[in-house]
Amino acid sequence: MSTKFLEPSQLPVQLEIRLLTVDDRTQWDAFMQASPTGCFMQAWAWADFKQLEGYQSFRYGLFAENILVGGCCLYYYPRDHAANLLVAPGAPCFLPGFEQEGMRLLLEQARQLAENVGAIALRLEPLWLQKPTCLDGFVRAPVELLPSETLLIDLRPTPAKMLASMKPKGRYNIRLSQRHSVTTHFTTDAQAIPVFYNLFWETVKRQQFFGEPYSFFINLCQTLFAVNMAEIGLATWQNEVLATILIVYWGNRATYLYGGRSNVHHHVMASYGLHWAAMQRAKAKGCNVYDFYGYTCNPDHNYAKFSQFKRQFGGIPVTTIGAHDYFFYDQLADTLIGLFKRLGKAGMRDEA
Repeated sequence: MSTKFLEPSQLPVQLEIRLLTVDDRTQWDAFMQASPTGCFMQAWAWADFKQLEGYQSFRYGLFAENILVGGCCLYYYPRDHAANLLVAPGAPCFLPGFEQEGMRLLLEQARQLAENVGAIALRLEPLWLQKPTCLDGFVRAPVELLPSETLLIDLRPTPAKMLASMKPKGRYNIRLSQRHSVTTHFTTDAQAIPVFYNLFWETVKRQQFFGEPYSFFINLCQTLFAVNMAEIGLATWQNEVLATILIVYWGNRATYLYGGRSNVHHHVMASYGLHWAAMQRAKAKGCNVYDFYGYTCNPDHNYAKFSQFKRQFGGIPVTTIGAHDYFFYDQLADTLIGLFKRLGKAGMRDEA
């Protein structure tokens, strides 16, 4: 299927929004990968993965003369007796000039969907640097699905120039890993998943972070591996795996999504060697950005410790607008009424 995109000068009058089918998959992924703000969480395969995790996914495309000009995939996780949300991590995306009308149509569709599934709000999390007027009815959300701050490494310069742009400690530790003959390997073999998870979970316990269960990574890896969208990277020293990362490829960007390291043999700097190898591999795959994902400049933030590690590679900190909510007040009122009724019944049982 050939993929066509409209230029802003070709803006038509009539737009339509519709639920996508599997026949739209190629066009959808091509559009999202070509978008400067396209996110891997809007990939067709990512929606397939979320469905394995119990989510319902609704892929909506905005069309002008049968040409895709925008849209988003909405996710919904059904919970009993809860204020459920429709969420769109890394979305929506629109071609320039379609934002205002596209958002209006998307909100109309989301309102109908919210009524059908029982959601009280739509939470959007686009990778935009400034809040546009099409989000005027939205308020800042209390919780984010995507980190609003990240650190981006430009992969376009030569390796020598990339090293020169790093912090001295970053350069030194990469070379130290090379002197210690740390080897790296990237794979989509499912046998690497338990190796990855053991180091990931060791790191979670050491740093006292929330960690996803093993089944999450089975579903994630097997879904993304099948479409060449992700790889596991391993760093080995003297036949022992000391560090591991999970990289997601989408468009021109490689994203470091998860990782872990052993608490032994720090002196060989395996994690530095592994990320440096991942950058060179991503560049060879045609990526021009290495996204460190979660990052902060705030020394009191939970991300501060590993952000200090990421900072050694240089890069440019980027802050997006974060998550924003649009409330469907009819649905919200119904949810509150139901909650008060349940509380009232519970109180009557306690008195009895």
